[in-house]
Amino acid sequence: MLSTTGWTAVRRGAAPLGAYEAEAAAWRAASASGRPLPRTDAPPQRLAAFFSALAARDRDRLAERFPLVVGNLNGVPVTLRYRANRIALERELARERERERLAHGVLSADGRRDATRRQHRLQALMDPGRQVLAFDPSGAGRVAEVLGDLDRAQRVSVVVPGVDTNLLTFERTQRKYTAPAGMAESLYAAGRAAAPGIRTAVIAWADYTAPVGVGVESAMGRLAEGGSDRLVALTDALPGGSRISLVCHSYGSVVCGVAAHRLAPRVTDIAVAGSPGMRAGNVAELGARARVWAARDRDDWIEDVPHLEVGGFGHGTDPVSPEFGARVVSTAGAIGHTGYFEPGTESVTNFANLAVGSYDGVSCASSDATCRRDISGEAVS
Repeated sequence: MLSTTGWTAVRRGAAPLGAYEAEAAAWRAASASGRPLPRTDAPPQRLAAFFSALAARDRDRLAERFPLVVGNLNGVPVTLRYRANRIALERELARERERERLAHGVLSADGRRDATRRQHRLQALMDPGRQVLAFDPSGAGRVAEVLGDLDRAQRVSVVVPGVDTNLLTFERTQRKYTAPAGMAESLYAAGRAAAPGIRTAVIAWADYTAPVGVGVESAMGRLAEGGSDRLVALTDALPGGSRISLVCHSYGSVVCGVAAHRLAPRVTDIAVAGSPGMRAGNVAELGARARVWAARDRDDWIEDVPHLEVGGFGHGTDPVSPEFGARVVSTAGAIGHTGYFEPGTESVTNFANLAVGSYDGVSCASSDATCRRDISGEAVS
């Protein structure tokens, strides 16, 4: 199963835990223009108001002095977050190179390989034009990236990936569309093709602590609870009045299921692919205001995972089963557990049509149009 997911990675030579926490402690003691800085857990509206009241030079100084904090604050202007995270990436890359230099001759072959991979990943995230919305190097690392203009988007999609998601596995050269960055790229292209006149953005969201491998943690909801808090905070703070869809893969669907009842009304659709369950017996138990869609390829090994919940283990009813009550869409062309975002598959085309509101373009898993019942077919802004 682990080789099938292709997302297993063990981090060696990692940055010390608490890099963000150390910077946040300094933030609490600092000020700007004679004013104390807001709490890092302040509501997004409070943070937005604080930063809008600052002069541009003061905002830039905060990003330079506290890049990890500013780059991860929901409510801060996204362009400032991009700038802060670029600074944080540059500094982390310099630290990573220094750590490797100091450990020269001590690192194992695996350690050297992972150190090189980490440096390559950091360098790639700094390529011109990339928009990093969140970055924390602590532990295995977390990251989120935006494709498109988030400030002007009418429709925003958030790709929520599953197990073994971290900084090293955020993108891949081979099997590109099995990693969060590639998933988002494919979805973004498909959405633009489905509705060229609608301004869209897609977020590759690897900004939660995911389970490592298919083991005890992946069978429980503890990490999904923490991830759901972060997902709700993200969607609550997105700029403008865009409508939002979530596209949740594997364990990411557990995160989305736990978050469902707390999502704002602007989250209109939740689509899950290769789901082990959403911590609910049926759609009604999710308490979601959003429409819930499900997809699974016939070759996906997740079908053989027991869909139940006993004593905290397991994630509940199979989302593609009739008793769950989701709108089940076609996955024609997809292969296995990680094939849902391959360009040209009906699965990614369906997710894109949901993302832009083109419901008439969604192909159901059944031969009829059952999954599209009671939905307007026009793409709306």
